[in-house]
Amino acid sequence: MSTPGKQSWPKVLLGLTLRAAVNPRLAVDLLRTGWAFRRRAWWRSSPFLPTPDRAYLRWRMYTAYADEDAVPPVRDIIAFARWRRETMHL
Repeated sequence: MSTPGKQSWPKVLLGLTLRAAVNPRLAVDLLRTGWAFRRRAWWRSSPFLPTPDRAYLRWRMYTAYADEDAVPPVRDIIAFARWRRETMHL
């Protein structure tokens, strides 16, 4: 994985959305990865969306980039989603 740059989550999400719009296989990979990262019982508390648990996401960023506040580059998220599909045979 590469070193995260000075990005924001909205910019990364926009970049992922644009890439997924032109690549249906990537869209499926990203949706499956996002679903795997959702909070447990996400429907019980606001926001009522299947978003990642903040503490878990911070831990993942720390283990990947040694910075809890890191925002990964789009290419790293895409590589992880593809790796997950290929490794887990999804």
